[in-house]
Amino acid sequence: MSVVASVFVGLAALLHVYIFWMESVGWTRPDIWRRFGVADQAAADVTKPMAYNQGFYNLFLGLGAALGIVLWWTGHHEVGKTLMLFCTGSMVAAATVLITTGSSYLRAALSQGTIPLIGFVLTLFT
Repeated sequence: MSVVASVFVGLAALLHVYIFWMESVGWTRPDIWRRFGVADQAAADVTKPMAYNQGFYNLFLGLGAALGIVLWWTGHHEVGKTLMLFCTGSMVAAATVLITTGSSYLRAALSQGTIPLIGFVLTLFT
């Protein structure tokens, strides 16, 4: 079960690093801002600082989850497990908050939160 939990936590980490890239690096590209429901290039330019900041939250969660996996597999089980649970739990909490912003965000929230939720539950029971 530890291997499967690590795989899901690792996938959640990769997903959140990708979200970081979209928000902090690629935000002003039309294919990216459209994915986030931004109306036009002018709106993307105005919201760029907010997206840049938000992207780093995703990066930190992704890196934290990855560090938790490394710690887990290098013999620091309790610290690694705690970090994996904290980061995936935060990812799930953020997805839950996203749902509260409106039903149009349900798909995004499910995309952002399902893999971390699976990783969290599997890690909890390892």
